[in-house]
Amino acid sequence: MIYTRFTLAIVLMASLSMCAFLTTAQPKAKLNLEEAKKAIAESNDVYFKAFARGDSSIFIGRYSEDCYIMAPDGPSICGATAPLQFFRIAYHDIGLRNGKFITTAIYGVGNGYVVEEGLWQSFDANNTMFDDGKFLVLWKKTEKGWKMFRDSFSSNRTRK
Repeated sequence: MIYTRFTLAIVLMASLSMCAFLTTAQPKAKLNLEEAKKAIAESNDVYFKAFARGDSSIFIGRYSEDCYIMAPDGPSICGATAPLQFFRIAYHDIGLRNGKFITTAIYGVGNGYVVEEGLWQSFDANNTMFDDGKFLVLWKKTEKGWKMFRDSFSSNRTRK
């Protein structure tokens, strides 16, 4: 009889603990995902302004210091200098002057990371779209806010 009461007490405490965890963990996770979505939208709104203004400092601030930019047709560019390297290539060599991100989904992956999935468009100085494609970005929560940690994208157009 004592054994049964003890077992029942353990099961009851475990059930109550699980209920408390579920009611507090889910809203917090949802809140973190909503916070990330808002930060990503704000970052995406200013990303291409860097190219329109020719101001790399706006662009650099979108990435974490330990980022990887994984552009097509070449090796990854890594680390704190990667955003500036990529900006110079995109601005000076490719002629990128504006663009647009269309986020199609954001997934919470836990522990301060979310994944953004979407489409992009690139425009030249005449505001003519010269490329478009898709992307996946792994965002990381840092002391400075949500930053792009891994940025991978590819064109929808075939190479000539």
